[in-house]
Amino acid sequence: MTAFFIDADNLCAPAWVEEAFRTLEQHEGSVSLRRAYGSADKLKGLGEVLRTRMIRPYMNLSLTKNTTDVALAVDVMELSYEPSHPSTIAIGSGDADFVPLVLRLRERGFRMVCLSDRGKMAPEAVNAYDQVFLVGQEADAVTEAPAAVQDAAPPAPRSPAAKKTPARKTTPRKAAAPKPAVQAALSRKAPAKKAAAKKVASTTAAKAADGRRARSASGAGEAVSVRNILDHAPALKAGQWQPLGDIVKLLHDAKLLGKNTASTKLFKKFPDQFELKPQTQPNAVRYLPEAR
Repeated sequence: MTAFFIDADNLCAPAWVEEAFRTLEQHEGSVSLRRAYGSADKLKGLGEVLRTRMIRPYMNLSLTKNTTDVALAVDVMELSYEPSHPSTIAIGSGDADFVPLVLRLRERGFRMVCLSDRGKMAPEAVNAYDQVFLVGQEADAVTEAPAAVQDAAPPAPRSPAAKKTPARKTTPRKAAAPKPAVQAALSRKAPAKKAAAKKVASTTAAKAADGRRARSASGAGEAVSVRNILDHAPALKAGQWQPLGDIVKLLHDAKLLGKNTASTKLFKKFPDQFELKPQTQPNAVRYLPEAR
């Protein structure tokens, strides 16, 4: 029996929750118990995937400090003492706050699995789990995942001829890598790759500069469309109010919004497609699909 507890304040993109769920089913089998914990806004943004995957939402109390992690941990510990408790417990969060909970449950014989957004996996939390899967499309994801960390997407199939080549014999050694290598992979790059990384960064910076110059010549922001915004912030497609800060972070990550660019200025370019509230110092945004 497998139980999946999602910290919706951490793993908050609908597409990534769906990817995490598929990955968990693929590697651990059927998921019997499914719960998501978070604020009302975060759970509302995940409404469609919670409905289709039959994940029970647990709304957190509206307090001055976010207590979602504690609420999730209390329920996990309570479940672990039930007579029909699960053998595998999956935590949908890369937050290091869950490490004491994970270590205690591993001591009691539970298999502990983590499913985290690539950009939110705490390096110090990796060794606490039996298995870690990373989801999402962040550019700074681990490029060579050691034994305990795997990308959610399965590797591309190899041709029969390729399997017979001597080079493929190095694959088992990767599975036997010691766990300390996992943390090293998340906290620093291998020295041999630094030169290549600098070259890529230089090329990327040059392309970005070219793009900025092109936009300044034809009018800033014209390269950003409503489709771009919806593709990188899919929670908006539901037409429900979303926290402006969460949407802005996704747009920053996708390079659709500069660090010094006001987010409200971008949305006000499309007054028929997006609505902000309140009028002064807005903190929420929604898409108006009927206006398309």
